[in-house]
Amino acid sequence: MQDNLSTSSFKTNLNFILKLSLFIVLLIPTIIFIGKKYSAASTENIINKFNEQRFEEFYSLPTNSLDIVFLGSSHSYCTFDPEIFDNKLNTNSFQLGMPLQHPDSTYYTLQEVLNYQNPKMVVMEVYWDLLQNDFELNQVKTLFQVLENETLKNNYIKEDFPLSEKVKYNTNILKYQADYFAYKGNEFNQKIKTKFNVKDKESKKQVGTEEYRSKGYVYCNYQMLEDEYNKTNQFKNLDGKDFSFSKTQKDFLLKIINLCKENNIQLVFVTAPIANVSMDYIKNYNIINEQISNFAKENNVFYIDYNIINEKDSLLTNENFRDDAHLNHSGVEIVSNHFINLLTNERIYNYDNNN
Repeated sequence: MQDNLSTSSFKTNLNFILKLSLFIVLLIPTIIFIGKKYSAASTENIINKFNEQRFEEFYSLPTNSLDIVFLGSSHSYCTFDPEIFDNKLNTNSFQLGMPLQHPDSTYYTLQEVLNYQNPKMVVMEVYWDLLQNDFELNQVKTLFQVLENETLKNNYIKEDFPLSEKVKYNTNILKYQADYFAYKGNEFNQKIKTKFNVKDKESKKQVGTEEYRSKGYVYCNYQMLEDEYNKTNQFKNLDGKDFSFSKTQKDFLLKIINLCKENNIQLVFVTAPIANVSMDYIKNYNIINEQISNFAKENNVFYIDYNIINEKDSLLTNENFRDDAHLNHSGVEIVSNHFINLLTNERIYNYDNNN
């Protein structure tokens, strides 16, 4: 009787294993097929053209021709115009800020810069919101779209991707899922609108020019839309007490500091200004400023926060902003010139070498 039970149990387990194996065999091609569809859909999403132009120009530069490099998120390329610096200081500078860039991708961008250039100064824009996330895959994908160094990409993935993100990045069905549904969702909406002759609601559009100019800089003379003064302002209900400085991003800032020291590069941290009306919404901003400022002091890095400067000196008005968080060119001129004067007066950078 016991033998019969053992035989029955063995057959049951064997059937389960066979069914599971068959399921896996059928599942793998399905995953691969769906992954290819997701990947193909992702190519329909246009690479940030400005970012593409920025890196194409960077890779075409003569070796060791740069004096100053600007790094960081969109706040960097919406704050510092290299041509203003070069005209005033007789330098050769370049803007390599990119959308949503966190310190981890800034660190790898700087490594790539040093493969081609030996700048005297790196100006790193430090936006507090991006200091709170341990890891954000989309900003890495943005960098990987334009980064030509495959070895550096592989090192980034191997050394600094969390395990779950490694799996996601190396599995197309997960890596491109958001791209696929964004593309398909837009495609579906357009079909419905066409079928039922639904017209888009008229929305206010910014008037003016936004175009890639040179040295990584994007010229823009938009004015902040009326809704961003109140209705859609992203800083409403933001409280500095809720700010949390990610240990991961803090560690990457330390890596950037050390990399600059090793290469005899003067490093400066800058927090770009957000619109005056946006600052009015934020409670306890001093808590955010103090944490970043204390970190910079502890590591002997010169740091300037243009939100503090603007509140103190009334450097800017809302008319100097393209939206609730980024300067237009009129604001860029003001901040770039102010920053140049600050660097000169504080003797942070030795300009005699360039004259």
